[in-house]
Amino acid sequence: MTQSLVDSAALNVLDDVVSRARKAGADAADAVMVDGRSVSIGWRLGELESLERSEGADLGLRVFIGKRQAIVSSADTSPRALDELVERAVAMAKTVPEDDFAGLADPDQLATDLPKLDGFDPTELTADQMIEMVKEAEDTARQNPAVTNSEGAQAGWSSSSVAVVGTNGMNFSWRVSNTSLSCVVLAGGGEQGMERDYEYDTTNYVDALKSPAEIGRKAAERAARRLGARRVKSARVPVIYDPRVARGLIGHLLGAINGSSIARGTSFLKDKMNQPVMAPGITIIEDPHRPRGLRSKPCDAEGLPNQRRNIIDGGTLTTWLLDLRSARQLGQAPTGHASRGTGSPPSPSATNVWIEPGEVSAEDMLAGVKEGVYVTDLFGHGINGVTGDYSRGLAGFWIEDGKLAFPINEMTVAGNLKDMFMNMTAASDLEMRFGMDAPTVRIDGMTVAGA
Repeated sequence: MTQSLVDSAALNVLDDVVSRARKAGADAADAVMVDGRSVSIGWRLGELESLERSEGADLGLRVFIGKRQAIVSSADTSPRALDELVERAVAMAKTVPEDDFAGLADPDQLATDLPKLDGFDPTELTADQMIEMVKEAEDTARQNPAVTNSEGAQAGWSSSSVAVVGTNGMNFSWRVSNTSLSCVVLAGGGEQGMERDYEYDTTNYVDALKSPAEIGRKAAERAARRLGARRVKSARVPVIYDPRVARGLIGHLLGAINGSSIARGTSFLKDKMNQPVMAPGITIIEDPHRPRGLRSKPCDAEGLPNQRRNIIDGGTLTTWLLDLRSARQLGQAPTGHASRGTGSPPSPSATNVWIEPGEVSAEDMLAGVKEGVYVTDLFGHGINGVTGDYSRGLAGFWIEDGKLAFPINEMTVAGNLKDMFMNMTAASDLEMRFGMDAPTVRIDGMTVAGA
């Protein structure tokens, strides 16, 4: 399996490493290299707060001796360092316990047709350009009269290449780039209290990033509209999730269908394959080949083909997320969901995932709620992956007669993900901005607790 190479030098180094591993006694081996550059800028209250730049490559070698595997990583790719890397990896593999489910993909399992992802922008931002971006974002935010303090604006730019080679025939690489900008400000003070909020954007291509002025303006507006927040009495009401928090619901689903959790039997969805687990109107799609997708990749980390699929199709669960190891544990075919770093073995992980938009507009969804809660922020990690129990701190707005009546905070929202998923409705306002995206989402029958 060979792709048009973006970094032949890296592939040559990796090929040399796995060849050395075989000569040193390994039955099989694979190696991954991540080579990247990044710049980050922090700006606060009109002054430069931080400027960091990093460059470097990390190499990870995994070797197999029978059913034993070992992984060693290094940032030194000199010939002497690679000799030591191979020696340590082979020595470790001789001493670790056997793992009946470990091993590389068979050559006939490997992907042969790797798509172009359009995830790399050759534009490189300079530190001066990024300073202008963060300065404009914070200056715009501080022009709002309600803003009384700032946690600053941050910008980041990175470019990296990923290369993988294995003794089973893996030989591929790809490049990605990323640009991000955020601003966090505080509004109010004194008796009215002080509230904090933010705006953030991240893209592959520099010219697709939201403008610094828009980032700053939205951060200020969001902080200002939270002033005067209070608690309300506990109630069982409909809850509407703003898109920026609704995408977290996808994360809870992905954790529950992760092959490692299924193999251990520690997921509340472990017995739900090909059964309804969400409302009939909900479809959730994954597309690893989405052009300019922030999580796009041409194949998975073990060289297996990946593909667009409906993870949830009209409410029905259609797949687990399986790498080779979890697939072998479950006696199933792998699904091409392996992900890995240089110092760890592969594990299941999704790529670009989103909830398909529904038919009702966000405005009509809100108008249909007589009393309820509109959530803009969630806090804490009160999720039990075994039972599905869900409890999070929240900030947002109380809904009365289909309108946002006043801001609320210091409250919790609770339920069980099994019930939440079955009572979910998606609005029509999906915007594809991140690697995990959702429209506005309504969930009926949740408990909110406050005063």
